[in-house]
Amino acid sequence: MPFRKRHPDKTAPKASRPHMPGYGLPKGTKGLMPWKWAEDRLKKSHNYWIATTRPDGRPHLMVIWGLWIDGAFYFSTGSQSRKAHNLAQNPHCVIGTERAEQAVVVEGVAELEMSISRRRKVLDLIERKYDYDMSAFEEPVLTLQEPIFVVRPKVAFGLDEEKSMSALTRWKFSRR
Repeated sequence: MPFRKRHPDKTAPKASRPHMPGYGLPKGTKGLMPWKWAEDRLKKSHNYWIATTRPDGRPHLMVIWGLWIDGAFYFSTGSQSRKAHNLAQNPHCVIGTERAEQAVVVEGVAELEMSISRRRKVLDLIERKYDYDMSAFEEPVLTLQEPIFVVRPKVAFGLDEEKSMSALTRWKFSRR
């Protein structure tokens, strides 16, 4: 099957205030952060947090490496890892950037990336971003023995501590 180039969704997600009763958030949209603010942090973060759910319902939180590409988050993990087992049972997950004082939190559903050309691109970009030799992972990843996941956001949250609660923003995504 030929590789079809993916195009990022040209429609920015809709910004609004998160539902947080009792926190005294201002009304209206004044002070909401632009999506570009969140995307910059998603691209530049070195480490990310991923929260998944174990089959018995207990949460699992782990640090991972990843990439924000074309409006989605890509990461790899071992097929026998706790994350991979959890996502096989329940693909809903949460991704967070490393800096809590300028936090971006993305909720979405993890899917296996099946395109060999996209997998190759992800391996190359991980190698460059992290200055890490990925050659030992190339064959198992490109032969689909090891997973690469893609998480497309459903909703995201941003908090810039310096701007205070008035900048707390929720972005909702509409997907085709």
